[in-house]
Amino acid sequence: MEKKKKGHLSEKEKPVMQDDRIHQRSKGRTQDQSPKEELLRLAATAVSCNVRLRSSDMPVHMQERALRCTRSFLDSSSPNLRPNNTHLARALKKEFDSVYGPAWHCVVGKSFGSFVTHSPGGFLYFSLDSLSVLLFQTVVQLVTEPTRRILRKKKNA
Repeated sequence: MEKKKKGHLSEKEKPVMQDDRIHQRSKGRTQDQSPKEELLRLAATAVSCNVRLRSSDMPVHMQERALRCTRSFLDSSSPNLRPNNTHLARALKKEFDSVYGPAWHCVVGKSFGSFVTHSPGGFLYFSLDSLSVLLFQTVVQLVTEPTRRILRKKKNA
């Protein structure tokens, strides 16, 4: 396993970051677009990445980022080897955790069932090639005091 120096990108992460820089340059232009234009741009991104959007509750720019990151990861994988679903799930989770805050979860596979609770604006389900991807965010609540129920259990013990 290759050790990674802090602040250095792996070979698989470089295309994702390069693609993201291109997306960031065009992001300024998207702020003036109507919702209809945003959806058309998302549809164009989905077609160019060979992605089928299944279900979403997520802003368009976040959906685009997920699609582009996934496509870049798969394109950077060795053509002779099947892409590693766990590595893809980890890469998407890390990307979204670092950009949009904590508590993102990602499931990648050919066949799976799910029933999840997600934060508003934090759900995306799509497929590309033969893989399906489920990406969602949950709320993280900081516990500052033990609950009364736990305290009662301790007193009775």
